[in-house]
Amino acid sequence: MTLTPAPEPVVPRPGPEIRPTATGHRAPESAHGPDADTGPGPDAGLGRDTGHDPDAGPGRDLDLGPDAGPGPLLPRAVCEAALTALLLFLIVTAVRWLVGPDPGAAAARPAVLGAVVGTLLALFMVSPPGRCSGGHLNPAVSLALWRLGVFPGREVVPYAVAQLTGSVFGVWCAGLVWGPVTARPPVRHASVRADPAWGDAAVLAAEAGVLAGSTLMLAVLLASPGGRRVLPYAVGLTTALVIGVLGPLSGGSANPARQFGPALLAGDTGRLWVYALGPAVGAVLGAWLAGRTGLRRPAR
Repeated sequence: MTLTPAPEPVVPRPGPEIRPTATGHRAPESAHGPDADTGPGPDAGLGRDTGHDPDAGPGRDLDLGPDAGPGPLLPRAVCEAALTALLLFLIVTAVRWLVGPDPGAAAARPAVLGAVVGTLLALFMVSPPGRCSGGHLNPAVSLALWRLGVFPGREVVPYAVAQLTGSVFGVWCAGLVWGPVTARPPVRHASVRADPAWGDAAVLAAEAGVLAGSTLMLAVLLASPGGRRVLPYAVGLTTALVIGVLGPLSGGSANPARQFGPALLAGDTGRLWVYALGPAVGAVLGAWLAGRTGLRRPAR
């Protein structure tokens, strides 16, 4: 009789633990353990606010469209510089054709120019470059968004440098295209000037007040998805009203980049510090008021 060895017992190999899910089915657990990171969840994405990553860019926070999201700083700064340059080029162009042919039309300039600039801002903010960078086009806006907790503080200076550089470049290009008429009165590279009755303190207060109010508006609109959708148009309308109402009085700049290039090339730098300091003070003040009302997030 031939003896056949008994078969070895089958020992089950360790496998993934099976645990019930919320729907009653059974799903395998990750081989790395119950606490393993299984990757981003369904809500992760460039166009969603996933907790305000400190490395995130302004596009996510402004939520201006499906292309908004974080990205490298350099391309976003380039977009800011390009949009600011285009904005200033078109502003000088508008002033050249509104006022240059007929100096007597200066009285009608602020309302028309306000409508033009407000429309351009809204269009730039929803454009692909605006979605990439957040479409600030204003160093005081970048400062305000930082103080509101929706923009990284370390990117405020690079954005401001890009915006001011774009301002100078845009005004310089307008001079090349339209010739010496842009440097002569009444165009003067579209440099803004306050009414002679307005002193430095009055202009500074007006500039600061506009930015404080605008910062509060940003805080309110950024607090809700519905507000974010209308944000570009609200900014455009506010800008148009500021230029139309305050243009003949304080100059209605409310944007250091708006005045920097024109004043520099026109040699009209006497009050440049007012038009730079006023909006910055207003941005900080507006963010502080937003914090007092519970609208501000912790600054990053």
